This record gives sequence, C-alpha cells and structure tokens, in this order.
Amino acid sequence: MDTIASLFSFITTPVSWVIVQFHKLYGALFGDDTGWAWGLSIVSLVVLIRICLIPLFVKQIKSTRNMQVLQPKMKAIQERYKNDKQRQSEEMMKLYKETGTNPLSSCLPILAQSPFFFALYHVLSAIASGKTIGVIDQPLLDSARQAHIFGAPLAAKFMDSEEKVSALGASLTDVRVVTAIMIVMMSASQFFTQRQLMTKNVDLTVKTPYMQQQKMLMYVFPVIFAVMGINFPVGVLVYWLTTNVWTMGQQMYVINQNPTPGSKAQDQYLNRVLKSVTAHGEVRGRTRRNTVKRIVAKGPDRNDIERKFITGLGKLGLAAQEDGTVAKSEAAILEAEGGAAPKRQQPKRQTKAKRHTAATHSGAAKDSGSTGPESKTSLEKQDASQDDKPKPADKSAASGSSRQAKSGQRKGPQRPKHPSKK
Repeated sequence: MDTIASLFSFITTPVSWVIVQFHKLYGALFGDDTGWAWGLSIVSLVVLIRICLIPLFVKQIKSTRNMQVLQPKMKAIQERYKNDKQRQSEEMMKLYKETGTNPLSSCLPILAQSPFFFALYHVLSAIASGKTIGVIDQPLLDSARQAHIFGAPLAAKFMDSEEKVSALGASLTDVRVVTAIMIVMMSASQFFTQRQLMTKNVDLTVKTPYMQQQKMLMYVFPVIFAVMGINFPVGVLVYWLTTNVWTMGQQMYVINQNPTPGSKAQDQYLNRVLKSVTAHGEVRGRTRRNTVKRIVAKGPDRNDIERKFITGLGKLGLAAQEDGTVAKSEAAILEAEGGAAPKRQQPKRQTKAKRHTAATHSGAAKDSGSTGPESKTSLEKQDASQDDKPKPADKSAASGSSRQAKSGQRKGPQRPKHPSKK
C-alpha cells in the first residue's frame, strides 16, 4: 500500500486542501468536529471532481455507442482474418481510425478518478493512523478523528479490530452495521446503473459478444465492490457511494434525453416527443429539435423506431423538417396511411393479335347496339358521305387488302414469289 500511496502522493496535498476548504464552510454550519461537516466535505469533493469529468463522460457515451455500432463490422473482420492476427489488428485499427472511435474512451472517467480515489484513501488512512498529511495539521487531524457518521468514525473499516475501533471512540457493532449498509448500497447502485444501461440504452438490433460481456459485468462489478468495500474506510465508502449515485443519476438523464438509436429508451423518448407535438402542435426544446433534425437527415437509413415516429407525425398531418421543426403536410398523411402515394401504372402493351380481337369485338358491339332511330340517322349520313366520295376502281383488290390487313399480313401490294418457289 505504501508503494501505491507514494505513486499518488503528488495529489494528496490538493485533495486534502479541497477537503479542508469545504470543512471550513460546513464546520461553520454544523460544527467543526461533527460527522456532517467532514462527510459533506467528502461529498462536495466528489461533486467537484465529477463536474470536472463531464467532458470525459460525454466522450465515454460517444465511444460506447460507436463500439455498439461497430460490433458487426468487428465480428466480420475477426472471422475474415481469424488466422492472421496481425492483419486482424491492422484492420481493427483502420476501422477505429475511420470512425473516430477510441476503445479506451469508455474507461476515461474511471481512470481519471483513480488518482483522487487513492489520494483520498491515503488521506483517510493517515487520519486513522494519527498522522498529519498534506494541509491537514494536528488540530484538523484531531477534529477528523472525532467525527462520526451514524456512530462510525471516518477512518474505521469493516475489518478493523475492536481495539482499533475503540481507539477511535466507537463500538465495533456500530462500525460494522454502518459499513455493511454502505457497502450494500454501493453495490446496489452499481448494479442498477449497469442494468438500466443494458435494458434501456442498448441497440436491440445488435446482437454481439460485446453485449454478453456487458451483461456479465452487470453482475461482476457489484461483487467486486462488495469484496473491496470491507477494506475501505468509512470516508472512502462515502466517496464511492456518492460517485455511484452521481453516475446513476447522470446516466438516467442521458438515457431520458439522448438515448441510443434503436434502444427501448429511444422508443420511450420519441413517444414523449410525439405526445408533446400532439398537445402543442410543435417540437418544443432545442434538444428535441436536434433529435428530429438528426432523424430527418438519416433519410432511408432510419431504424424502425424512427420510422414509427415519422409515421406518427404523418397521421397528425405533420411532416418533420430539416431544421427539426414540423409543418402541415397532406403528403405526410398519405404516406402514413398507405406508406406512399399510389403511383400511376402504365397499361401493359398488348400484342397485335389481341388488339385485332378487341377491335373486332368492339365493332360487333357497335353494330348490334345501333338499332334506334339515332343510329339509323348516323348510318344514313355515313352512306351519303360515302356516295359523295369516289369509289375505288377495284373493289376486290381493296377488300382483299383489307382482309389481309385484318389477318395480320403486311399492308400494300405483295411482292411476287420467286419462280423457284412456285
């Protein structure tokens, strides 16, 4: 432990200074030697650190989502180059570079917290041993040793002996009850955080081994925290419980406001947006407009949940615009009801024989149907007009050519057959 403490000794002084500054603030409200003053100082330290880590948390979210999207491509590369590990690594790095994905980004918040965690652990261990550290001098050390959280000293551990706990002015039962409750809460918060990530904010269309690994971690992490927690001082348990609760709340906010495409959370989010549009007739909020804008930009690449949202807008007579707003549109109604406006179909081209048959039937129907006085008048007019016209010289040739045309033969004078073919 001394080796680890020496590695993070460069940050013990800043951590102890921050704790002392918060202790001055809370000490004026609750008293310098109370557990509230020292406990809230540790909580405030966590909040300050996590606020500073928000940019890394955003990178973690983007990296995790990119990794989920890339899982099918990564699996294809592994199967294609399963016998060539070097080529497999090169293709993986090329894929990461093209998509701007960093696999280590998902671990950045944890890695960034590690120095503060070990520095705080070293500070509390020094307080338990009665040693000054950083800017914590002897009066502050005595005050911290007297501070109790629900009867448990800040520097006490679950595995401490009764003599050590008695030296801190507490009973072993109180220490173990308080630490056990905090360990359970710490493990439960870690489990719930991972569970809501797997059940709500994961693309359900992507089934890869990566998802199975994340599901396994949902059960492994709480066990790790429970085993490690029995060796943590109460102050460190306060720190870790606070950071777990912060992570859970932060992730819950992200899931509700910016869910992963294709996840159950996206379906719930778009349903809320659709209800808001139904009630107000517009998309309210910049975040929601940006979401609609991204959906419109996807075009045919939308997933089933996003297409369902566009269809819901169409049933309301609205169409999503490129700037994230909605506008009235009759075409959207048609698209929502039938999927798309019906296209005009061109009639199929008939063969020459079918056209001849149809013309024959239509002519016969006209001849049989024209029996009234009006039809007689029209026939008389046609006969009169035909009498005025000059008659052809050879009726037999005309009738023969017309019969040949009706029978499908070529019109006009026929070429004489070759003498050899007679």
